[in-house]
Amino acid sequence: MKDALQQLISQAIQSLIDNGSLSVDMPVIKIDRTRDKSHGDFAANVAMMLAKPARKNPREIATQIIAALPENDFVEKVEIAGPGFINFYVSSDSLLNVVNNVIEQSDRYGCSDKGAGKLVQVEFVSANPTGPLHVGHGRGAAYGATLANLLKAIGYKVHSEYYVNDAGRQMDILATSVWLRYLEHYKVPIVFPANAYKGDYILDVVAEISNEHGDKYLASAEDVMADLPADEPDGGDKEVHIDALIVKAKTLLGDNRYRYVFELALNSILDDIRDDLAGFGVNYDEWYSERSLMEKGLVNKGIERLRESGHVYEKKTALWFRSTDFGDDKDRVVQRDNGQTTYFASDIAYHMDKFDRGYEQVIDVWGSDHHGYVPRVKAALTALGDNAEALDVLLVQFANLYRGGEKVQMSTRSGSFVTLRELREEVGSDAARFFYVMRKCEQHLDFDLDLAKSRSADNPVYYIQYAHARICSIFRQLEDKSLAYDQSAGLENLSLLMEEHEKSILQQLAKYPETVNAAACQHEPHLIAHYLRELANSFHTYYNAHQFIVDDENLRNARLVLIIATRQVIKNGLQLLGVSAPDEM
Repeated sequence: MKDALQQLISQAIQSLIDNGSLSVDMPVIKIDRTRDKSHGDFAANVAMMLAKPARKNPREIATQIIAALPENDFVEKVEIAGPGFINFYVSSDSLLNVVNNVIEQSDRYGCSDKGAGKLVQVEFVSANPTGPLHVGHGRGAAYGATLANLLKAIGYKVHSEYYVNDAGRQMDILATSVWLRYLEHYKVPIVFPANAYKGDYILDVVAEISNEHGDKYLASAEDVMADLPADEPDGGDKEVHIDALIVKAKTLLGDNRYRYVFELALNSILDDIRDDLAGFGVNYDEWYSERSLMEKGLVNKGIERLRESGHVYEKKTALWFRSTDFGDDKDRVVQRDNGQTTYFASDIAYHMDKFDRGYEQVIDVWGSDHHGYVPRVKAALTALGDNAEALDVLLVQFANLYRGGEKVQMSTRSGSFVTLRELREEVGSDAARFFYVMRKCEQHLDFDLDLAKSRSADNPVYYIQYAHARICSIFRQLEDKSLAYDQSAGLENLSLLMEEHEKSILQQLAKYPETVNAAACQHEPHLIAHYLRELANSFHTYYNAHQFIVDDENLRNARLVLIIATRQVIKNGLQLLGVSAPDEM
């Protein structure tokens, strides 16, 4: 309906421009639903926007626009309010027609072609494959997957991607952690480092190495611990200590054996991540390897492009990107003095490649702790000659878990955290997916485990799913009473839907397409969650106030077709969120 009204106003203004009544450029026309129904159904402030450039009184402009509105069959009345608002009253026939639209469009109701096939890449989660996904990753997964669904729904061509950090220091720490646990498994008396990975998942990889190769990867404690700098508990630097151990692991194992441990750890954990996300209903079009950037020469290509544009310089034999020229707080190293490129150089190459692959818009879903990284990536894109404005970085806040009113404590490196898989097993994927997107991504989320498991109206996902199941149960009751449902008769008798509860549901159904569009364009999946909660509430209220299987056959079919449309919209919305719509509960 908003689109139709925007077109009406646009046509009216264009006609006024063409005949010389208005000397203005076509404005962006905004339509809002009114809060007070005495002011109509929709309102536009376009006349006030045009007052200054047109040098006219806004009420005068509003009068001109109303007079120039094309003929239509969905606006019953138009009024001017206040300083120049144009209020639209939608006809009852137009409101009733929403049921026909839902029935006709079915699972496509709410979809549009606004995106016009524009190529969009959405990258999300992209957690280092150094351990299982935790509940923080789960929020990014739910948010990113839902956003991708929303963008597809409004006509974008979406490519979802997981960037696999399968190179660099963190992976070396993982491989070294596995090897040290392997030594412990064979009773080698080493001191496990403070900065290594300690989770039990490490032991699964150790068991595989032991089963496959026995004790062939052993080294003595003397060789491992000799000449190591002190660890943090002994007053040393834990980073320097773990780096020295990485060197020891590579030296004592040799290239082939070290690479085996490295690859086994990587693939074992990455397979677990893939399986975990698939169980969460999250699947990707591509898993993009960081190492492939090096193999394809893209990291060097990115650095050379920056060098050619004059945005890198040498300092103490290291290469620096002059990111301060683009608003960053300091310049950034892209190649160290030992010749190794940095994480940032890989990120530059990865984002360069995104645009080189033809994506017109790139969306990165990152954890909130990466907020400082955004300006330097945008700076690099600008220096490369790409459109930094085409990159949207959406920061997702961490999710705090509460059980029995108490906050669940977590620490990733120590291995003391709740995994996404454990969360799914406890509350179910439906509740997890829904709860994760109930708030804006930049807002902190307190995840109440007890509420997520409850079967009550206080649990929003249960409440919404129950509305869908309740509608299904009505049709089972109809069958039990040996009564038939006639959809055609229902659509022909929609005018019998005169109750306030019925009008409320009709208005809710009409709002769905604009809600999908707003949620997609504003990158705010929570709008769908809130909409579904309101629609479910309207249905449950209707259910408690009226009978559906009434003696009047025409009224019965009209009410049944209304709730079938309601069921379809609930299902469509839940599908966007990655949540099931059960027939029974």
